[in-house]
Amino acid sequence: MKKTSYLFVFLFFLALPHFLFSQEKKPKVVLVLSGGGAKGIAHIPLLQKLDSLHIVPDLIVGNSMGSIIGGLYAMGYSGDSIEKITKDIYWDKLLGGGQSLRAVSAEEKREFQRYLVGIGVKDGKLNSIGSLLNDQNLREYLSELTFPVYNVKDFDSLPIPFRAMATDLVEGKEVILSKGSLSYAMRASMSLPAIFKPMPYGKTVLVDGGVLNNFPTDVAKQMGADIIIGSDVGGGMEPVDKLNNLMTILMQTSMFPSNIKNPANRDLCTILVDHLPNLRFSTADFTNSNEIYKDGKIATNQNLPALIALSEKLKGFQQRTHKLPDMPNEFVLDTIVYKKISPENMPLVVGRANLKTHVKYTTKDLIAGINRAMGTNLFDEITYSYFIKDEDKLGITLFGFERAKNQLNTSIHYDTYRGVGIIFNYTGRNVLADASRLLLTVDIAEQPKARINYQKNFGQHREWWWMSEAYGALLRQEIYINGKASDNILYNTLEINNEINRNLNSLKSYVGFGLNYSYTNLKPKYDREYNPNSLSINNYSFNNIEFNLHYSYNDMDKVFFATEGTFIKSNLARSFLTDLDVSLYDPDLSRVSGSTNGYTKLGLTYEKRLPIKKKITGIVGFDTYFIFQDKVKNEDLPFSGLGYAAKYFIGGIIPNSGNNRFSFAGLHEDELNVTQYMGLKLGSQINLTGKIYLTPHFNIASVGFDTFNDYINHSFNPKGNWDDNLETSLVISGGAAISYQSILGPIHFDTSWINNIDKVRLFFSVGLSLNP
Repeated sequence: MKKTSYLFVFLFFLALPHFLFSQEKKPKVVLVLSGGGAKGIAHIPLLQKLDSLHIVPDLIVGNSMGSIIGGLYAMGYSGDSIEKITKDIYWDKLLGGGQSLRAVSAEEKREFQRYLVGIGVKDGKLNSIGSLLNDQNLREYLSELTFPVYNVKDFDSLPIPFRAMATDLVEGKEVILSKGSLSYAMRASMSLPAIFKPMPYGKTVLVDGGVLNNFPTDVAKQMGADIIIGSDVGGGMEPVDKLNNLMTILMQTSMFPSNIKNPANRDLCTILVDHLPNLRFSTADFTNSNEIYKDGKIATNQNLPALIALSEKLKGFQQRTHKLPDMPNEFVLDTIVYKKISPENMPLVVGRANLKTHVKYTTKDLIAGINRAMGTNLFDEITYSYFIKDEDKLGITLFGFERAKNQLNTSIHYDTYRGVGIIFNYTGRNVLADASRLLLTVDIAEQPKARINYQKNFGQHREWWWMSEAYGALLRQEIYINGKASDNILYNTLEINNEINRNLNSLKSYVGFGLNYSYTNLKPKYDREYNPNSLSINNYSFNNIEFNLHYSYNDMDKVFFATEGTFIKSNLARSFLTDLDVSLYDPDLSRVSGSTNGYTKLGLTYEKRLPIKKKITGIVGFDTYFIFQDKVKNEDLPFSGLGYAAKYFIGGIIPNSGNNRFSFAGLHEDELNVTQYMGLKLGSQINLTGKIYLTPHFNIASVGFDTFNDYINHSFNPKGNWDDNLETSLVISGGAAISYQSILGPIHFDTSWINNIDKVRLFFSVGLSLNP
C-alpha cells in the first residue's frame, strides 16, 4: 500500500510541470531581421544559434536582405544550410545583373555588350532603363531556392509564419506581404530604389521596405509578439567614412524615414543582437560575405546568455517543427502559359525555351529553358510562377518583359592605331519580318566605318537563321618595311556577306554556308613626289567572291576578361572571282589587270580559358590558316604577288571577328600580309583587384608568303625574317597588358617585344571599335 502511495506521488509531481505549462500560454517569439544589403549575412550566425538551442520562432518578420535570409529560414532551411548557400553564391553574377555570354544565343553573341549606352524607343518616346541592375539572375535563383514551397500561397502555412516588408511607391506607405509567391515577396522587399526595378503589385508598385521601416519590430509587436529577438545590421545612419560607394549612398538617401524611427524600434527588442559595432564592411560588400558572416558571430555570442535563458524558458512548451518540406526534385508540367509576349516574338520564344507539357523537368531544366529564351536578347526579363490546376496538376506562367522594338545605342573608342571615334547604332526587332533583327551602325571616326546587318530566324524551333551584311571602311593602312612605317595607304573596303546557318546548340554553336563579296581599293595617301618612300603602286583594286562553309563554337563566360570557356572557329572557302586592276607610277611598267589564279582557304581557330586559381585564368590558343593556290595558267596573274586584299592579315591587340584577320601582340594592326599562318598563343589573366587585370602573354607563329608547298617544307624550320615579307619566317613576341574594365568599356595598355626588329612596342585602347 505504501509503495502504491509513493508511486502515485512520483507520477503526480512528474506530470505537474506539464499540467502547469498546459495552463500557461506559450509566449509568442518573433524573430525580426533588418535590411542592410551585404551586411544581412551577419544574421546567419544567430539562426545557427537558434537551431542549436532549439528555439523555433513563432513568426519571422524580415526586410530587404533580412527578408531573403528570413524567408529561407521560415520555409525550413537550417542556419547551416543558409550559410552554405551564401558561401556558394557568385555574388557578382547574382546581383550584378549581367547576363553571361553563355546565356546568349549563338546568333546574338556578336552584338552582345557592344555598346556603352542603350535606350529604347516606344511610340516615339525614349524609355529609360529604370534601374542600374537587372534582377533576372536573382529572381531565377530565388525561385529555385523556394521551389519546395511553390504551392504555399499563405505565408502562415510555412514551417514558420513569415512576413516581408515592402513600401508602396504610389501611396507612400508600408506594405506587409503575407500571401502569394514567397520568392516574389522576398524580391519585392529588397527593391532598393534606382538599384533594382520596382515590383508590380496590384495597382501599385513596391520598393524596398527599408525606405519606411528597415527594422520592423513595431510590426512584430502589432502582431502579438511577447518576445522579440531582433537582429539589426542597419543601425540607422552610416558614418561619413562608410559613404564611399554608390549603393551605400543610395541606401542612406532613400531610407531617411526608416533611420529616424530605428532607435524606437530597437527599444522594442527583448533580445537585441546589434551587429553594427562589429561590422567591418558596408552595404555593397557582397564579395566579403565570408568576413561579414564572421562579424555576425560576435554580437550573437555576446547575447548567448539571454538566448540560453530563453531556450530554458521554452523547454516546457511544444514548438514548431522546423524543416524543409519534402518535395520531389522532378515535376511534370500540365500547362504552360505565356504572357506579355508579342505575337511576332512568340514562335521564337517557344522554340528556344523548348518547354513541353507532360515531360519531367527539374528547376534547373526550367531555368535553362528560360535562359535560352532570354538569350534571344528580346527581353529585359522573363519571370515565372507556378499554379495548381484541378487540385493536383502543376502549371507554369512565363511573363515576358520585352525590350522596346526599336533601340538606340552608342559607344566611344580610341586606340593608338585607328584613332578616336563614336559609334551610333539602331537595332530594330521585327521591323521587316517576324523573328528578325535589323542593325544600322556608323562609326564617326578618324577612320570611319559603317555596317548594315539583317538577320532572320526560321524553322520549327527557329534554329535556322539567315544573315546579310554590308560593311564599309575608309582606313589608313601603314605599310611596314623592316619594322618601320614606309608608307601610309588609303585602304577602302566594301564587304557584302550572305550566310545561312543552323544552330547545333542555340547557346553555343552553329554551322552554315555563305557567299561573300569584297571590294578593296588601295592608293597612297600622299603623292609620290612628296613621299620618296612611297610604293610604286598608284592604284590597286581587287574584287573577290568566295563561297564558304563555316562552323563556330563559343561557350566563353564573358565578352571581356573571360575566365573559362572554349572558342572554336573553322572555315573552308573557295574563290569564284578574283578580278584585279593595278596601275603603277613607273611609266615603263604597263598597267596590270585581269584575274589571279584561283585558291582554296582552310582555317581553324581554337582558344581555351580555364581557371587555375580564383583570380588566375590560363589562356592557350592556336590559329592554323592556309591558302591552297591553283596552278597559274597563261592568262592568270599570280595570286602570291598580287592577291594582297584576299590574303591573311596578322597583327594588333584588339580581337577581330573577320575570317582573314588575326590579332598578334607586338605587331601593329594588319602589319603582316601572309598566305600561310600557324600561330600559338599562351598567357594568363590575373585579376589583381576589383576590375583591374594583368595579362602576361607569349605568341609564336610560323608565316609564309608564297604557296602552301613552299611554306610547308620550311614551316617548322623557317629561315627568313618576317619583316622582309619574302621567305617563311618565325614571328615571336612576349609582353604583358594591364587592363581595366571601365564604364567606357575595356581599357588596355600593352607592352610587347617583337623579334627580328628587336623592338618594344606600346599600345593603348579604350572601348570597342566597329569591326566586321
